[in-house]
Amino acid sequence: MDIQNASTVTSGNACCGSACGATAPASSPQVANLGGSAQRFRISTMDCASEESEIRRALEPISGIDALRFDLGQRVMSLSAGPAALEAALAAVRKIGFDPLPLDRPSADGQDDSDHAAPEPLKSELPKLVLALALAIAAEGVFFLAADGLPARVAEMALAGLAIALAGFSTYKKGLMALKAGRLNINGLMAVAVTGAFLIGQWPEAAMVMALYAIAELIEARAVDRARNAIKSLLAMAPEEAEVRQDDGTWVRQLTASVAVGATVRIRPGERVPLDGVILTGTSAIDQAPVTGESMPIDKGPGDEVYAGTINQVAALEFRVTAPASDSTLARIIHAVEQAQGSRAPTQRFVDRFAAIYTPAVFVLALAVALLTPWLMGWTWMQALYKALVLLVIACPCALVISTPVTVVSGLAAAARRGILIKGGVYLEDARKLKAVALDKTGTITEGKPRLMEFEPVDSATDRAQLASLALSLASRSDHPVSSAIAQGLQAGDSSAVQREVDDFAAEPGRGVQGRIDGAAYVLANHRWIEERGQCTPEIETRLRAHERAGRTVTLLASEHGVLALCAVADTIKASSQKAVAELKALGVTPIMLTGDNQATAEAIAAQAGITEVRGNLLPEEKLAAIQAMQAAHGPTAMTGDGINDAPALAQADIGFAMGAAGTHTAMEAADVVVMNDDLRRLPETIRLSQRTHSVLWQNISLALGIKFVFLIAAVIGDASMWMAVFADMGASLLVVFNGLRLLRVRAPR
Repeated sequence: MDIQNASTVTSGNACCGSACGATAPASSPQVANLGGSAQRFRISTMDCASEESEIRRALEPISGIDALRFDLGQRVMSLSAGPAALEAALAAVRKIGFDPLPLDRPSADGQDDSDHAAPEPLKSELPKLVLALALAIAAEGVFFLAADGLPARVAEMALAGLAIALAGFSTYKKGLMALKAGRLNINGLMAVAVTGAFLIGQWPEAAMVMALYAIAELIEARAVDRARNAIKSLLAMAPEEAEVRQDDGTWVRQLTASVAVGATVRIRPGERVPLDGVILTGTSAIDQAPVTGESMPIDKGPGDEVYAGTINQVAALEFRVTAPASDSTLARIIHAVEQAQGSRAPTQRFVDRFAAIYTPAVFVLALAVALLTPWLMGWTWMQALYKALVLLVIACPCALVISTPVTVVSGLAAAARRGILIKGGVYLEDARKLKAVALDKTGTITEGKPRLMEFEPVDSATDRAQLASLALSLASRSDHPVSSAIAQGLQAGDSSAVQREVDDFAAEPGRGVQGRIDGAAYVLANHRWIEERGQCTPEIETRLRAHERAGRTVTLLASEHGVLALCAVADTIKASSQKAVAELKALGVTPIMLTGDNQATAEAIAAQAGITEVRGNLLPEEKLAAIQAMQAAHGPTAMTGDGINDAPALAQADIGFAMGAAGTHTAMEAADVVVMNDDLRRLPETIRLSQRTHSVLWQNISLALGIKFVFLIAAVIGDASMWMAVFADMGASLLVVFNGLRLLRVRAPR
């Protein structure tokens, strides 16, 4: 049976994570391929990873389950199985006390109905818990103020019992399930502690403990939901309806989920773009900050791409839809971030391992206090039992376990808001360790939109128009930026250049292109390939050096007999690259340029950007070797490229950054971090966010362990009471959750 750990969202409840029971696997989870046959079920009482683990263990003996996936934030289980296996699986889940309710397919607006059916606990539960707290306070009042006697004791017990019944029914139910399964989670510990306190006559205190615990749990659930909703709120940026042109030319508003690819959509000034598309008519400024994090609006016109969730600012536009609502750039961002939440960061794995040892150890300590202190310290059995119960309440590592996923999810959400798509908590945390960054030149440091500066025949007596036609014919068949610049420049500058048919066309990565025109073989090649062909003469070398010193990239048109012409192309450095390089250096990260361009041109561009170490003339496999050398020399190394041509180097690097990847499926798959625009400053921002996330993680761990330690000592040698233990446990949980949520305050600069 292929049951994979594919939980994608942190718990929306105070029930602690997997360390309270079964420890989650330390390896990064894989996402189950559920396919179209998966059926989805809501399990309203599945609040945390330990309960998910319990369900998974219950399903392990059942054969015929192809895949299993959980979404803890929505309390949804997805199963892919045959009819018999499905019935057996549901029966097994019900047997351990959970009630799976079937969910329908995605609703008409294209979103899962789980998005709309998630419970709202605050409004429904808060009045009942406030009443429970009032009854617990009344029981405490009777205890302190009423005369000692049977009526007062009966009233005290009745008030406390009613308060426990109102606040603790769910906790008791889950606690019994946990104890039956042999798990020491917070519900099991609370059930034992409150029952024990009630049995030894501490009725008001038992009621106060249960009421305070339930209220704190509810507040914590709402706080944790903020981190989850920070991701889900991205989806709300795309409007649910679009104005679509019909066959008869009329315009009708319809749900975006029903708009077909190829349809024409109209948007007015001030409206959000409902779907991905390409502009057909109109020119306007588009605010792309919600998707790419760009601080300034981008002017766009016919032929330019627009993305769902961005804002049309100036004029009406009509565009052709290029992707369905479920596969828009915005939808893919949200999906990738949700998948990233299932990747456990190193600190999360450490906390799980630590808590798996910590909880049983404190349980053994509580048992020792109950059994040994009457003999060793002269306590009464009631005193020893009471202190042991206090220790049980303190024991659960909820604050410790819940602090890490909330912090990581907050960091991922903050990055997504800035147009930085981090594909796992491990990359969010490890970015702070980077010591070197390899930077591709074209499209990363430079604009990536080179222009043809000069077309220079080698022999001035040769027919320039004929050579321009040959170069144009080859260049127009390639989508490489340099080839595109040559083709556009020749079309604009040489009106006599005519594009001709090319046979046997082929692209040689890292070298150029080749083909046959009118039966003769030609190449449009870089300097290296011309040298390999043995066609680089001293005269050609002299001309090349002159262009390269000017920072130009030279591509040479050659036949089988020799070089015919030189195409000098120049690319300009981005305005942000120099600042980005300076910020990387300030963070202690060494920037190194790796490019397939010639060394002289690379050095000219690098000097403008402030980069001192440059390696040019590199083939894709040589970039891979360069990354390995950087890792050996510097340590953890990142590679920054377009996510396609640099795939081997991106895969080898400790962290791969894909630049300018908005709307590009391949780039999203190739890299660990996707920068949705092409602003190099996102790299130092990612490193700073990683540093801040790591700092908050360890602040939370220190807070949780420090508070626990103080109250553990107070419980053993002092006068810590049970309600103080609740404040120690739930108070620490709330502190670390709110501390983790501080990362959500990060905003993109406007």
